[in-house]
Amino acid sequence: MTEKELLAVACEQFLGKNVQDIKNVVLQTLEGHLRSILGTLTVEQIYQDRDQFAKLVREVAAPDVGRMGIEILSFTIKDVYDKVDYLSSLGKTQTAVVQRDADIGVAEAERDAGIREAECKREMLDVKFMADTKIADSKRAFELQKSAFSEEVNIKTAEAQLAYELQGAREQQKIRQEEIEIEVVQRKKQIAVETQEILRTDKELIATVRRPAEAEAHRMQQIAEGEKVKQVLLAQAEAEKIRKIGEAEAAVIEAMGKAEAERMKLKAEAYQKYGDSAKMAMVLEALPQIAAKVAAPLTKVDEIVVLTGDNNKVTSEVNRLLAELPASVHALTGVDLSKIPLIQKATGVQV
Repeated sequence: MTEKELLAVACEQFLGKNVQDIKNVVLQTLEGHLRSILGTLTVEQIYQDRDQFAKLVREVAAPDVGRMGIEILSFTIKDVYDKVDYLSSLGKTQTAVVQRDADIGVAEAERDAGIREAECKREMLDVKFMADTKIADSKRAFELQKSAFSEEVNIKTAEAQLAYELQGAREQQKIRQEEIEIEVVQRKKQIAVETQEILRTDKELIATVRRPAEAEAHRMQQIAEGEKVKQVLLAQAEAEKIRKIGEAEAAVIEAMGKAEAERMKLKAEAYQKYGDSAKMAMVLEALPQIAAKVAAPLTKVDEIVVLTGDNNKVTSEVNRLLAELPASVHALTGVDLSKIPLIQKATGVQV
């Protein structure tokens, strides 16, 4: 040992001795402890459990050699034997037992190996079946996936074909629309050309036919209107002349009537004493003259046309004139004929 205290003990025990002497001391010490331990164990324990035997020797001998400054680093029993072959007999028995156990172990091992081989084969078959099943499942899944892919490819192909056809139809439609637009433009241009041609023809007709015809019609219309205006003016002048003549003659008659009325008035005042009969006689004498004076302008008229849609209108006009006669006589003479019974009966005027 290298510790200072133990090194001092070792120096005290072995200083001055050679290595062999030190070995002999240590060997005798270990042999003594070995013999003491052998007395506590059976031969079977010593033979069968050598490690335990060596462990006990180390535990018992270590303190003693330690007090000499020596440390047991390793202690091993190489062999155990005796002079009467007891231990070898135990070895044979043990060998037989071991052989038996070995044969049994071999048989059990072979049995276990067979069982294990069968189990392995069964497991192998199970694994193979599972592998085949998985392969079949994988194959089925592959076929299904392949069918799904094929179906998807077919669908995509059909969709692409349909899209192509639709696009082609759209392009054809666009082309047709453009053709229609071109036709429309051409038609518009044709219509514009025809319109221009119609306008040109119309202008030509206007210049060659319509305007001369319109000029001639306008000239004829102006002539007709002039003739019409001429006739109207002549008629108006004639009517105005007749009206002026009538007014002049009426004014003369009125003046004569007033003079005659004044004369009659004077006569009436002079002959008031004669009463109504005298007045009647006077009026009756004056009426033919008044009628002649009133009718005098009409003698210069060739024809008088009474415009009416009713045949009874003439009669009603005559009756109206007769009814207005007393008023006219009263205005001219101051004599009210309607108050005379004989005149009332003749004219139908009642007071």
